[in-house]
Amino acid sequence: MSWWQKLKIDPFLLTLITVVIIASFFPCEGEVKTWFQHLTTAAIALLFFMHGAKLSRDAIVAGIGHWRLHLVIFLSTFVLFPMLGMGLYVIVPEWMSPTVYMGFLYLCALPATVQSAIAFTSVARGNVAAAICSASASSLLGVFLSPLLVGFLIQLHGGAGDSSVSSTGNSAVHPDTWKAIKDIILQLMVPFIIGHLSRPLIANWVERHKKLVNMTDRSSILLVVYVAFSEAVVEGIWHKIDAYSLVMIGIVCCVLLAVVLTINVYSARLFGFSKEDEITIVFCGSKKSLANGVPMANVLFPAAMVGIMLLPLMIFHQIQLMVCAVLANRYAARSKKAE
Repeated sequence: MSWWQKLKIDPFLLTLITVVIIASFFPCEGEVKTWFQHLTTAAIALLFFMHGAKLSRDAIVAGIGHWRLHLVIFLSTFVLFPMLGMGLYVIVPEWMSPTVYMGFLYLCALPATVQSAIAFTSVARGNVAAAICSASASSLLGVFLSPLLVGFLIQLHGGAGDSSVSSTGNSAVHPDTWKAIKDIILQLMVPFIIGHLSRPLIANWVERHKKLVNMTDRSSILLVVYVAFSEAVVEGIWHKIDAYSLVMIGIVCCVLLAVVLTINVYSARLFGFSKEDEITIVFCGSKKSLANGVPMANVLFPAAMVGIMLLPLMIFHQIQLMVCAVLANRYAARSKKAE
C-alpha cells in the first residue's frame, strides 16, 4: 500500500490541485487558450454524447418528470444561496469589505454550473438523467432570473454599491443571453440527443468500456478547472487583492459551500429521495456557474469592478470542484461496496 493510500488522500483531488498549480504558473493564453477551449468543448460534447447513449428512454422520461427533485434543486440555487448571501451582511465591514460582499451577493444569485454538476453526478453514480434536465434548466432560467436577483440583492444590501450596477432590465436581451442559450443547446442537448438516437448502435460498446466513459467524465472536469483558473490568473487575480482578503474569501466560500451541502443532504433524506436522487441534489444544488457568471458580470458591472466582483465566484468555483471531486469518489466507493 502506497503512502497516499495509507493517508486516504484522494488521487483525483491531488490531480485537481496539480492542475490549479500548473494553471497558476503556466496559464493558457492566446492561441493555446483557444486550443484548450476547443478541446474542452469537444470533451464536454463527447461526455454528453456518452450520457445520451447510456440512458434508456424510460430513464430520460423519468428524469424530466421528476419535478420534486427539480424543485429542491431550484430552491437551493435561487432561494437558499441568496438567503445565505444576505446573511453575510453581518460581517461587513469588520471582516469583509463592501465590494467583496457585493461579489458574494453576485455569486449567490447565479445559476448552477452544468458540465461539472452532471460529470460529478455521473462519477458518483447518481441520477444523471435528472441532473441533465435540472442543471440545463437552471442555467437557462438563471440567464433571465440572475440579473433580477443581482439587482434586488445589491439594492437591498449593497449600500453605496447600488450605482455600480447597470440596469438589469436590458440584460436579458443582451446578445450574451442568446449566446448562452445557443451554447447550452449546441454543446449539451444536441450531443445528448445524437448519443441517445445512436444508442441502438453503440449501447453494447459503451457498456463494455465503462472505464473509458468514466475517464471522459474526469478529463472534462480537469480541462474545465485548468481553463477557468488560467482565465483568472491572466486577469491578474493575484495582484488585485491582499492576503487577508484572499484568506477571508476562501474561508467564507468554504463555510457557504459546507452549509449548502449539509442542507441539501439532509433535505434529500428528509423528503425521502433515493440515494441516486440525493447525489443529484447535492451536486446540482451546490454549484455556481463561472461560465455564466463572467459574461453576465460584464453586462451588470463597470469594467473597473468586474475583476473584484468575480473574485468570490472564481475562488468558490475552484473550491466546489475540489470538494465535490472528493464527495463524488466517496459516493462511488460506497456504491461499489454496496454492490
